[in-house]
Amino acid sequence: MDREERLTETIRRNAIRVGLTEIGDVDVSELEFEEWVRDFCREGCRSYNRSWACPPAVGTLEECRERCLQYGHMMLFDRCYRLKGSFDSLGIQNAMSDFKKIVDRFDELISPILGKSLFLTNEGCDRCPECTWPDAPCRFPDRLHHTIEGYGFNITKMARKAGLRYNNGPETVTFFGAVLYDF
Repeated sequence: MDREERLTETIRRNAIRVGLTEIGDVDVSELEFEEWVRDFCREGCRSYNRSWACPPAVGTLEECRERCLQYGHMMLFDRCYRLKGSFDSLGIQNAMSDFKKIVDRFDELISPILGKSLFLTNEGCDRCPECTWPDAPCRFPDRLHHTIEGYGFNITKMARKAGLRYNNGPETVTFFGAVLYDF
């Protein structure tokens, strides 16, 4: 087993260790940065223009593209959560919070192995009660994970390319994230 295969296996083992449900690779050369996804953020997300993790703070789509194309590999990951019903908003909030903690732990475990990497996750940051955007720098820039949708990624399409399930059935919610890296 060569170095790249060993590192890939270490990343996968740590993904399972922290509790991610599925992991799959996405070819960086096939990434699509879609403006309509950013439009959806602008129209329907509570974090748009309110967080360092979201547009417009993450930059233009072209800046996001340039940032991503600096890396040779992308791993998409998810975690599926069971809900108490279709309208279990507290369950969804708790799941989102848990997912962010899992991504933080995954980052802590693999970033020292990878060195330079870029983590993307869902739905804004939520580390601080109120984000400093746009008046002051981020309080935790080394722990900031930009939003995957903020980069214009159609998660349904990406999940299909990575071999992950987008929909895990009734009374579930699935959150997605990604890590871009080089060896």
